Amino acid sequence: MIAALELDAERAAVRDAVAAWCRDTEAAAFAPGRWRELAGLGVLAVGADGASGARELVASCEALGAAAAAGPLVETFVALRLLPDAERERVVAGEALVALGEPPLIAFAPRAQVFIELAGGRAYLAHPRGPVVPLDTLAGDPWGRVELARERELPGLAEALAAGRLAGAALLAAAGRRALELAAAHARARKQFGRAIGEFQAVAHPLAAAWIRVLAAEMLARAAAHDADAGDAGAAGLCASAWLSARRAALEAAARAHQSFGAVGITLEGPLFGLTRRIRQWASLALDEAGAHAAAAAAAGLA
Repeated sequence: MIAALELDAERAAVRDAVAAWCRDTEAAAFAPGRWRELAGLGVLAVGADGASGARELVASCEALGAAAAAGPLVETFVALRLLPDAERERVVAGEALVALGEPPLIAFAPRAQVFIELAGGRAYLAHPRGPVVPLDTLAGDPWGRVELARERELPGLAEALAAGRLAGAALLAAAGRRALELAAAHARARKQFGRAIGEFQAVAHPLAAAWIRVLAAEMLARAAAHDADAGDAGAAGLCASAWLSARRAALEAAARAHQSFGAVGITLEGPLFGLTRRIRQWASLALDEAGAHAAAAAAAGLA
């Protein structure tokens, strides 16, 4: 089981390749051209055929999360496990964007060509009844207010949500880790009263506690991916646990990092803003929180 907590050489190479692609656009706004490039790398389609690929998905998302990559990543990973072939091809190629969630407020709705409504534990292929009203958000991503008309139900939601939660866990844990790395570097360099602020317990202890939680979430996501690839019956519950853990850990990491930076941490030009607003965006995605708690409890034998 210890081996499941580390990326092997093959998956580490995947992470490094995606990280290299991310290097020029860290925390940048969404760009359709870059999205198509990401699709061209094959990242969007990882594991979408229902076969193994969970560990590759986690490796890719660790790189994307650390770079606060823009785009409907989790939505796409869920959608590709739900959509029929005709719609899948456009999404895999990066030519069609996915908006997935519960109306009326859905991320990427103003730019989406494929709409999936989640309601009552079911998924439906849908289309807008009328115009999508764009909304400005602190996260910087294009959200919209939209009313959807259902076309047909899409089977396989449980498996699709498990993949989305796994991806979300890896994205959030990596982004949280990166935020804490930046905060720790700042705490070592910033001085007050002739001492680095990282020497003060009020700064060091919260950062250390947040670091432990982020690393635990990261390890949990890797373990869930290992079990998913092995076909373990409890993998879906572990994916849910990883997502719940990573969401909480990343939000705490964002808060602690901002506390360490002080006022400069909340400026648009500061080193944290693009990263932590992406954390809040990913943490707000509709992945059926109640269902995730139930799946996690069942996997732990508590339900």
